[in-house]
This record gives sequence, C-alpha cells and structure tokens, in this order.
Amino acid sequence: MSIYVGNLSYEVQENDIRHVFSEYGTVKRVQLPVDRETGRVRGFAFVDMETDAEETTAIESLDGAEWMGRNLKVNKAKPREDRGSSYGGGGRRGNNSGGYSSRRY
Repeated sequence: MSIYVGNLSYEVQENDIRHVFSEYGTVKRVQLPVDRETGRVRGFAFVDMETDAEETTAIESLDGAEWMGRNLKVNKAKPREDRGSSYGGGGRRGNNSGGYSSRRY
C-alpha cells in the first residue's frame, strides 16, 4: 500500500521527501507527479515503505505536521480509479448531460 502526501510545497524534491520519510523506516519508492505542460511539481506525492507498520508510523507522525511552510496531509493512498479511455473526446451521453443530445443523427 502507498502513502498519499498532499499539500506539498511546489519547491519540494524527491530527495526531500525520501529524507523525511526515512526517519520512520525504509523508503522503497517516491513518486512526485509533475505537470505535463509546466514541468512543475503538482503538490502531492506517493511514498511506498518497506512495511505496513512503518507506513502507519509515518502517517500518524506526519499528518498535519508543518513542513516547508505547509501543513501536510498524509494518509493511506486510495486505489486509482479506472477512468476509461485516455483519449478524451466527448462522445454521446445517454442521460442528456453535458449538452449532448441522446438522439441519433
């Protein structure tokens, strides 16, 4: 299971996160998503630790803690939702939402 870390400073780097979380155990992986268009950090990260006990300790210790001028939001990451196709686009919606007609042309 992963840890979600939110409300991060936009100046944070992966090594900063790794350093803080290593105080609570072995950090296996840090994911720091970056905006595709700007290349800027998006303000959140995911951290994987060696054991569930280490994750629990890190969550309990860091949730709400002030770091780099921000109050962290730290909790268990929720599984990623399936958003369907990544090709975007509209398409017709059968419930007449979003301005699309349910009639066929």
